[in-house]
Amino acid sequence: MKISVITPSYNQAQFLRATMESVHSPEYPDLEHIVIDGGSTDGSVEIIEEYADRLAYWVSEPDGGQTDALIKGFDHATGDVLCWLNSDDLFEPWTLAEIGAIFASDDPPEFVFGDSTWIDEGGNVVKPKREHRFSRFVWLNDHNYIPQPSSFWTASLYHQVGGLDRSFDFAMDADLWIRFAEHTRPVHVRRPWSRMRFYPEQKMSAFRPASMVELAGIRSRYIDDSEGVRRLKRVVARAARVGLKLTAGGYSVQEAFQGAKALVGGATWEEQELARVERSRGR
Repeated sequence: MKISVITPSYNQAQFLRATMESVHSPEYPDLEHIVIDGGSTDGSVEIIEEYADRLAYWVSEPDGGQTDALIKGFDHATGDVLCWLNSDDLFEPWTLAEIGAIFASDDPPEFVFGDSTWIDEGGNVVKPKREHRFSRFVWLNDHNYIPQPSSFWTASLYHQVGGLDRSFDFAMDADLWIRFAEHTRPVHVRRPWSRMRFYPEQKMSAFRPASMVELAGIRSRYIDDSEGVRRLKRVVARAARVGLKLTAGGYSVQEAFQGAKALVGGATWEEQELARVERSRGR
């Protein structure tokens, strides 16, 4: 089962080698790795060149941003299964082998996602991200909880929905997931398949407000409620998510309590963690 991994890269040399090793060290036999670099000047290109003989394609040139780079990469992909791994994230050593087996099974899914682990800039574990089954109601009314680097799908599904939408700079994954869900049911597997870095300069942390605007635009395609109804649905969806994660073993009692506090206006874990890191840096 051929798996195509696309890695968009831009000036993240401090993380890039670890990302590359996480893809290549397990030596998955039918791997197609494509790296699209946006013209990095921090030593990233030199790292990519070290892996050139193991890459199906790579280029370093100015582009239109992450989504543009991903589209360029997927245009070169020939695998049966597709995914992307950002240049600051990691696969677990067993990930590609497990994904290959899942999609080679007698009744394979078209879109599957697993669990992940939050890590900091130094690669230290912050906390596990254990998820629950896909719920369209929770996804639309709470947040996009599907961990991007733990998500894999068939090439046929990707082409069926028209691929990534380059109009999105931040929520391109969420837009793709919900369009996938219009054609197939996302399948959750309770296995950790990736490690996602969480730090203030990380894209989704640094540009959270802009990301939320894009996510609101996605939801507006499917939801046409008044503000009051939206708020009520958000509370119900958050409560449902807390229950689903507890049932799936994704929350400790303390984390469930934090989730309950967020129901009444408290900060989410991500918001609390960002505030803690910024305080530790004296900001």
